[in-house]
Amino acid sequence: MQLEHFDDFTIASSWERFISDIEAICRLWMADGPKNLMEKGAVLLEYSKNSYKVKSEMKHAMKNYCMEYYFEINCDGKPADWNSTFHDLQLCFGVKEFLVITPQSASGVVLDAPEASKLLSAVAIALSNCSSLWPAFVPVHDPSRKAYIGIQNMGTVFTRRFEADRIGSQVPVKLMHLEGLYELFFSKFAYSTLDLSTHLFKVQFAMRLTYRTLPYDDNNFEGIDPQNAQSGENLTGETSSGTLWDNDCSWSEWYSAEDPVKGFELISIWSEKMVESSMEMAELENDSPHEAEKWLISPSFAPNVLEGSKGNQFGFASQLHLLVDALEMSYEAQFMEDFVSAVENSGSENLKSSLVIPPPTVRDRVLKELFHEGVHLTDYIQGGDKTSRAIKGAPLESLFAQFCLHSLWFGSCNIRAISVLWIEFVREIRWYWEESQPLPRMPANGSIDLSTCLINQKLQMLAVCIEKKCELSEDYQDCIGSEDQGDSLSEEESVVGDDSFVTQINTEDFSGKVDRFPTSDDLHHSGKTIPIVTGKPGDVNLFINKKPSECTRKGSAGIVKSMMLLESNECMHAPFTQEAPIMTEDMHEERLQAVEAFGDSFNFSAQLERDILTSDMSAFKAANPDAIFEDFIRWHSPGDWVEDDIEAEKSKDNWPPIGRLSKRMSESGNLWRNIWNSTPALPASEQKPLLDPNREGEKVLHYLETLKPHQLLEQMVCSSFRAAADTLNRTSYGDLKEMGTKMQQLYLTLAPALKPLQVSHLSAEDSETIEDLRRLCVVFEHIEKLLTLAASLHRKLIRAPRLSREIFSDFYNFYIPRMGQGLIEESVKKEFDKKQVVRNHEREVVSNMFVPPNANQSWRKVLSMGNLLNGHEPILREIIFKLHNRVNGNHYAAPGASVSQQEIESYRMYICGTSNDLRVALSVVSCD
Repeated sequence: MQLEHFDDFTIASSWERFISDIEAICRLWMADGPKNLMEKGAVLLEYSKNSYKVKSEMKHAMKNYCMEYYFEINCDGKPADWNSTFHDLQLCFGVKEFLVITPQSASGVVLDAPEASKLLSAVAIALSNCSSLWPAFVPVHDPSRKAYIGIQNMGTVFTRRFEADRIGSQVPVKLMHLEGLYELFFSKFAYSTLDLSTHLFKVQFAMRLTYRTLPYDDNNFEGIDPQNAQSGENLTGETSSGTLWDNDCSWSEWYSAEDPVKGFELISIWSEKMVESSMEMAELENDSPHEAEKWLISPSFAPNVLEGSKGNQFGFASQLHLLVDALEMSYEAQFMEDFVSAVENSGSENLKSSLVIPPPTVRDRVLKELFHEGVHLTDYIQGGDKTSRAIKGAPLESLFAQFCLHSLWFGSCNIRAISVLWIEFVREIRWYWEESQPLPRMPANGSIDLSTCLINQKLQMLAVCIEKKCELSEDYQDCIGSEDQGDSLSEEESVVGDDSFVTQINTEDFSGKVDRFPTSDDLHHSGKTIPIVTGKPGDVNLFINKKPSECTRKGSAGIVKSMMLLESNECMHAPFTQEAPIMTEDMHEERLQAVEAFGDSFNFSAQLERDILTSDMSAFKAANPDAIFEDFIRWHSPGDWVEDDIEAEKSKDNWPPIGRLSKRMSESGNLWRNIWNSTPALPASEQKPLLDPNREGEKVLHYLETLKPHQLLEQMVCSSFRAAADTLNRTSYGDLKEMGTKMQQLYLTLAPALKPLQVSHLSAEDSETIEDLRRLCVVFEHIEKLLTLAASLHRKLIRAPRLSREIFSDFYNFYIPRMGQGLIEESVKKEFDKKQVVRNHEREVVSNMFVPPNANQSWRKVLSMGNLLNGHEPILREIIFKLHNRVNGNHYAAPGASVSQQEIESYRMYICGTSNDLRVALSVVSCD
């Protein structure tokens, strides 16, 4: 039997097939549900974390259409009226999920009214066939009007229709006020009611007003003054001209940053209340924003704040990038002078214009600031931030670090400008050396910080040499002046007697192995008398009755407890010794290389330390005239004295103690013993200094004058990154923990990234490290931008620290995941629309930021809309009117209807606008 063919005439026409296509798509979306739609690729809307959309394309009458379904997840019930993450249609009509169908055209709207109605009818029929309650919208008219028409099947005999349009100009005066807007809404439904005289309408009213502070002028900061914040004072527009917003920030010495926070937007919300007349609306227009139930605040950022790494660099980051470029060029010459002469002799105007140097007046000013005397070095001595010490640069307040920072801003920070400044810098240092003047910004504390860069160590060495050079000059003058006072000592000696001697010890000049003078208890067991101590602090004269054999003792710092000389059975005295000569890192490396070259020889090590050993032995001999070599070893190197019986040493009956020199000390031809035998007995005060300041100072100058360009630039890069980070780290940004954590992460990033410059010198072919440094500049830029924002928020909200923390945290969480993605698109920037709730005790702080406008500012009062905040009109007014009715069957219920009847939102109007821009969206429920 042959089956008959079945023809479905319900989809015979193209119109019917179009409706069928819409219906099929809707049934598929309904069957999947939100969860499955998300798994199938639903797109998250950029303005919300809970809103998604899916779309499908179709064709009808040679035209292509796109239908989009918007839905939410994790949102129970109907959405609130003022959620800032709403879609525009959700806010206008109060819907939760909906369809939008648009033609595939450049404008994306339906300009033909019959086509729009036909399109909306097709969707309505398809949704009715699916038994779906989704509202559907079609955009109409010009896109700038944001006009829509829509329809929704409510599942009963009622249908809701939607309409939205905009008046772009010439808004009637009446519609600028709440009373006129209320009458507009009232006119939409009042005449449809049969008995107006007996029907009392109770309209639900809600309002949201947006205020914006006057923009902060970078040259006239009008935010909250941190100094007056505690007393509640705030600056007005009459501040003195030239006061920059960041004038007291740590970076202001080097540059002025654009204020990243241009102002604040405040949203005040009146929750739903019942209004029964236009008179009540007129009274509400006089309400102060302080009477609103809720305040929300959000910052207005400068345009460059949300730009990514491809934006214009500023501050330290931009100059550090130029310094890295100079490092790359530094491998092209052997001496700094080559960059100056090569450009001058090249004849290339392009090269001269790209490697421009500032005029001599600018150079002289920089040198004057660098070598300014009286600079406090507290921060330098403390070493700055602990984490920054991992970067082998120079401390922030040191001379070389300041040179690096000045170089960043000297001209365009090109290699030629740096060369000119460095040559003059070294010449100035030589002048301080030749004139024996203390080196500014370099404390001569007699130590070298080996954790810093080599140039800083050399400058420390030079500062010490200058100080020692001055001391030697003063001692020489003192010796000349004291030649005529040679008889004064004999008079003092005659008071004590022939069996006594005088020794004078300057406790400020020497630091020996023992740091105290002998006491009466130390001397009592040896039968000596208690010393008579005279003299001023720092010069202690000891007059001690001694035995004849002790009359030549000099330079004693005190008795060594429980130790006696082996042959004379006398107490051992510890001598004052000279400090070991200070050495820079390269000097240590030279000694280490020498030891490695000759092997681990004990005698060779002793040869390297010969000067120190000779000094210590001479001082020991002077303090202990009857000592032998073994006594010196027991005091100076106890590990080289081997005792056979420890108890014998402790016993007073056994003397001398049973012991011997170690194997290496007892070998024939031992260098230590040879030095001992040839060393005279001289106290430290009479010895030649271990550090020759003239020789070492000239070596430092030779190093600075012959330093290769790439060696200078490598150390400059390390010191500049460290100094710039230390400068930024001094910024006051309150209790913003994310910023503190990010600064510590910056130090941890800088240390390993700069290590290749510290371990071994780069080469011109090492382009990978140069690129790593450029990427490091980008990282630095992001941190610098965050820090600038943190400082600005802290200054403006210093009396509302919670708000500054929450606002910064929102921006931080938005910016950090995107900061490595290049330029942030405009659509993504709009995603950052976070608003923070202002608590009641914070309202006064926020209100004070809305400084009343004055005549000097470009603000003119137009037609007032009411609800002023310190003289500020709202820049945007949003109002929602609602009317609910009880329904019974197929019609609206009378006012006295029973409670069991259904109540629906029969009329809703959303109004948004200002005095010259008004948008109205209306939804009406009708009985079909």
